[in-house]
Amino acid sequence: MSAEADTPVPDIPVPDLPVLDVRGLRLRLPDTARPVLDGVDLTVRPRETVALVGESGSGKTLTARSVLRLLPPGAETEGTVQVQGEDVLAMPPDRLRALRSGTAAMVFQDPRAVVNPLRRVGDFLTEGVRLGARRDRREAEARAAELLAAVGLGTAVLRQYPGELSGGMLQRVMIAAALMGDPVLLLADEPTTALDVTTQAEVVALLGELRDRFGTGLLFVTHDLGLAAAISDRVYVMYSGRIAETGPAAELFARPRHPYTAALLASTPRLDAPPGSRLAAIEGQPPDLGTAPTGCAFAARCAHATALCREQVPAALPVDGDAGHLTACHHSDRLEGSRVHD
Repeated sequence: MSAEADTPVPDIPVPDLPVLDVRGLRLRLPDTARPVLDGVDLTVRPRETVALVGESGSGKTLTARSVLRLLPPGAETEGTVQVQGEDVLAMPPDRLRALRSGTAAMVFQDPRAVVNPLRRVGDFLTEGVRLGARRDRREAEARAAELLAAVGLGTAVLRQYPGELSGGMLQRVMIAAALMGDPVLLLADEPTTALDVTTQAEVVALLGELRDRFGTGLLFVTHDLGLAAAISDRVYVMYSGRIAETGPAAELFARPRHPYTAALLASTPRLDAPPGSRLAAIEGQPPDLGTAPTGCAFAARCAHATALCREQVPAALPVDGDAGHLTACHHSDRLEGSRVHD
């Protein structure tokens, strides 16, 4: 057998195939009047950063958690959530464990809700890859030390307990833990919220390096539109469990075609704002789960809404014939040609 045949081939997805493909995802919880997620379509390809943005309560975190089937009790789902061609919602327990320990990983917003406070950080970092028989103890500890250094922490952290670390330090540990299995898909739920601005930049750079090195796809959940614009290739804007608009980041942020996207961007603080000017705000509140509005969920807060908007749910249609830029709005033509923050 030739030397080439003995060389292992890295398990990197084919670039044309998405590592994550969500189709028609609906998620309903007990005692709610409407689905929490209502027909979500979303894709992430290898070496691509996709941002999922929207107000608190829009369904961003539940969308990301659905990828690992980390769902609330009593949740009922429809649709498919495929990771490398396998439907997570239909996986047997053994395949689901393999997915969570290697193929896909998540950095959670609240690290203290994830770690065991009675176990050392080193055990937390190495347990998954050791149980999965992908690394022995020495290899796992070496990998953990390497990743801690990459997120700006020393090896002494391996012997410490979570309670001995600050919130920012513990979030860096969570990022290192997510990278331990060399995942092809990384889900990041507000991963830089607890970090200072300098560390945020270091963490984002680290995630970009991982993406390029391993062909990893990155789904980045955030409410920070400036950060989403800086790091993402494509953006999904979510409102009330639905995707309001999606497209290439540069195009979507420069020329939004859904009133909600435009309103979010208009309410973003600007360094060049005139002295004394007031920050724009979106009037009203998103619909709660106890009500089931008909038509467009944003209609009650939208200045462009008509009777059609209040009666009929808009379909996601291409903008100017561009299949890469979709908006779910009956009157997207009213924003045609508009530019935000020239």
